[in-house]
Amino acid sequence: MTADLILGIETSCDETAAAVVRGGSDVLSNVVHSQIDVHREWGGVVPELASRHHAEQIDLIIELALRRAGIEIGDIDAVGATYGPGLIGALLVGVSAAKAIALARGVPFVGIDHIEAHIHSVTLTHGEIPYPALSLVVSGGHTSLFRQEKRFEYELIARTRDDAAGEAYDKVAKLLNIGYPGGPVMDHMAKLGDPNAVPFSPVKMSDGSLDFSFSGLKTAVLHLTRKRPELLERKLPLEEDRPLLDLVASFQAAVISEIVRRIESSIDEGGVHAVGISGGVSNNSGLRAAMEALAERRGVPVFFPDLVYTSDNAGMIAALAWHRLRLDAPSPLDLNPVPNLRLAEAPGARRHPRSG
Repeated sequence: MTADLILGIETSCDETAAAVVRGGSDVLSNVVHSQIDVHREWGGVVPELASRHHAEQIDLIIELALRRAGIEIGDIDAVGATYGPGLIGALLVGVSAAKAIALARGVPFVGIDHIEAHIHSVTLTHGEIPYPALSLVVSGGHTSLFRQEKRFEYELIARTRDDAAGEAYDKVAKLLNIGYPGGPVMDHMAKLGDPNAVPFSPVKMSDGSLDFSFSGLKTAVLHLTRKRPELLERKLPLEEDRPLLDLVASFQAAVISEIVRRIESSIDEGGVHAVGISGGVSNNSGLRAAMEALAERRGVPVFFPDLVYTSDNAGMIAALAWHRLRLDAPSPLDLNPVPNLRLAEAPGARRHPRSG
């Protein structure tokens, strides 16, 4: 199906975003409005507040994306929007806006899987990467590892069974009272501490799977603070609190070790020509350094998206929508958001993955 200019909309969690992409790769605009200030006092995303804020901002953000792209709404050839996974109220805002525009303008609507869009952000940055490849999506809401025999085919290798990596960062940061969102603050602090100061036990699944689990690390930090309540006292600036810096550095090292260990185990199974890392936590400097070391050690190139595409954004949604229109039919206008949407749990699975 022919479509050139795609309007993308992303409202899966706490960013209201819209973008215009031409030809699947030429990003004309990519506007992201963050709700960090709205949720900071709660130490995490409040779903009701997120949905309300999306509804208040969505029209303005779409208009700003069109203006920055130098086009009008009538120039759009199709509209793509995240329909899952995510917060149901937040998803409804973006999907409803996209459907309304598609219906009013008589153009196709494309429902986009948020996780697939993150994976696609790597190719949006670098173009085609070597396949077979491993693709890790690591963010505040998701930590999933896929194997791709080729582009747009996914086999799930591992997913988190509890907290996602970014969620664990936020919860530990809230526990230690060091700010929200926790990831950027703790990444900065980790550079100043000793990553070997506090031992954390490796996580092993009883069934032998490669699934992730980060709640145990969070609980270990909780128990440590109960034994050492001085870790919660703030007599010094964060950058000078040595015991706290060491704890944060050790926590980050443990999280990164869990991620790298599973990727390296998957490489050991053979036939991997590249690794893609996407999602908000892919911007973590410790993770990037560890993956670059793995690439050099194992001779497998590692690809990260540009910074602008690491967090939730609509550029990756619009770009993927362009490709999906060529691979599949437009989505029906009665497509509903699927908050627990699961991407491709079987080899060759594509557009409509299983959920549950």
